[in-house]
Amino acid sequence: MSHDWIFDVLKDLVSYAERNGLPQLARKAEEALQVAADEIAAQDDDDDGSDQGHQGHLH
Repeated sequence: MSHDWIFDVLKDLVSYAERNGLPQLARKAEEALQVAADEIAAQDDDDDGSDQGHQGHLH
């Protein structure tokens, strides 16, 4: 499943916050970008074909 859209949304939120003087929101959106990248990378690593210990994902 492609997760590209979530990165686009979060980047747009960062831009919006920066343009509108919302620095704390911009920082949190940047933090969310990093969390998304980390979690998606970890999920991709888990999707190597083995299902040992797999508890499932919330959607």
